[in-house]
Amino acid sequence: MSGVADGLDHRAFARALPVRTRRELTQLRDAPGLMRLASHIALIAALGLGVAMRAPGWPLLMAALGVALVFLFTAMHEASHRTAFATPRLNDAVLAGVGLILLLPPEWFRLFHAAHHRHTQDPDKDPELATPKPRTRRAYLIHVSGLTVWRAQIAALLRNAAGRCDDAYVPPSARPRVAREARVMLTLYAGVAAAALLAGSAAPLTLWLGPLLLGQPALRLYLLAEHGRCPQVADMFANSRTTFTARAVRWLAWNMPYHAEHHALPTVPFHALPRLHALSRPHLKCTERGYGRFNRRFWADLVG
Repeated sequence: MSGVADGLDHRAFARALPVRTRRELTQLRDAPGLMRLASHIALIAALGLGVAMRAPGWPLLMAALGVALVFLFTAMHEASHRTAFATPRLNDAVLAGVGLILLLPPEWFRLFHAAHHRHTQDPDKDPELATPKPRTRRAYLIHVSGLTVWRAQIAALLRNAAGRCDDAYVPPSARPRVAREARVMLTLYAGVAAAALLAGSAAPLTLWLGPLLLGQPALRLYLLAEHGRCPQVADMFANSRTTFTARAVRWLAWNMPYHAEHHALPTVPFHALPRLHALSRPHLKCTERGYGRFNRRFWADLVG
């Protein structure tokens, strides 16, 4: 435990970490991120090829492609912290590229997510709590469908492009950048749509938008476990949940199942989170064994 005592909150834990350990944990590197990104893209390419060639069982491959695509969100999340790579331009490129794929404005998301980290589980300031977690089974099913998140993202994109962004976490100095990025994104989407129409191709629907719709529920189920039903307190070891899961899920999610650890020390890159978990595990106050188990329990507690 490197001299870290049991029962600490996240601030005391961070203070108790030896300087050398903390320096090692927060060291940024390009190679792990490049390898993880390359393997993630390779999976997407293989699944996309199967869908494009109408391989046996291709509708199932389309759903799997959607899961692989939407979980690029976790790469975008890591890049928003600028910890995915040591090279700043690589972080910015992944943030922008994945944001374009997921219809999620990258600079706007970075500011949104920074506010979430500053005010985690604060009902008055955490932007993730602006939309309440589901309390009824009907609301849960709507939430998991992903339809509400698509509506919110598209609305934010259009509002930002119109120069009407008034979100509290976007400072006035950043609003011109937020408007610019939204306009660029909409222009690129219009170009893709025009090219597809001219070519008579349905590829954007079968290899991108359709799979995203099919894959979004998996991401919603995953993200709900990060803070759902966690206490609204300041201790990141209590207000964020670490979920013990299969190695394949940790790979797909860029180690973000170690979510309490990530919130406790957000400057630790994804590839060092397993080590941070080994150090902090005795202090974790909100954990679950598997996403299926979490969602079964969540469902059982709902009304209606």
